[in-house]
Amino acid sequence: MLIDTRGLSCPQPVLMVFPHLNGAEPIDVLVDNNASQENVSRAARKQGWNVDIKTEADGIVRLELRK
Repeated sequence: MLIDTRGLSCPQPVLMVFPHLNGAEPIDVLVDNNASQENVSRAARKQGWNVDIKTEADGIVRLELRK
């Protein structure tokens, strides 16, 4: 699953991702600011997810969330 949160500020990215953290399906989240990266990563880790951070072009970061 891909969730694109580019252009959004917190708490919107966390609110978009949080409902999906109850499942086990891998989630990729695109963010474009440090606050969203930190907050989504923190929320996922608190729910037991592993977070791998991949830097992409033009300041975009892909957060790969895996159970």
